[in-house]
Amino acid sequence: MSKSTIYDKGVHRSSAKAVKKGASVLVLGTVDSATITATRVVVQPGGDGGAAAAKAAGVIPFQQGTPSPVKSVGQIPDYTEGEGTIVSGTAADKATKAAQAVVPGGINDRVVKLSDGEYEVHNISVNWPHHIFVSKDFKVLGYE
Repeated sequence: MSKSTIYDKGVHRSSAKAVKKGASVLVLGTVDSATITATRVVVQPGGDGGAAAAKAAGVIPFQQGTPSPVKSVGQIPDYTEGEGTIVSGTAADKATKAAQAVVPGGINDRVVKLSDGEYEVHNISVNWPHHIFVSKDFKVLGYE
């Protein structure tokens, strides 16, 4: 974190004091080798570290050796994994924030802008969902 790191608690501006031990947070930033510099930290609602919210959304925690289910929710675009352009900055932050608000609990390692202008937020560290699709106006369309 740096002096320019922005803190939010839910949808309201806050300070670093909002980050408490055990809080579920969404950290947005830049990666340089093994160092992550946070540009924005969003304290998520709920006091249980986000586990209840992830469970309510149907997120399946990662368990080695357990295959991911083949299922989808909502609108899934006709795309091939690997297509599109990896994006960063404000658009990636907004897409990630939207995805985590609906499907919390994973680690989003990249955001891809698809040919139609929508976004695919790639979710790791969970068995399901791996792909969250976000519209041009940053609303979650579906996930698989």
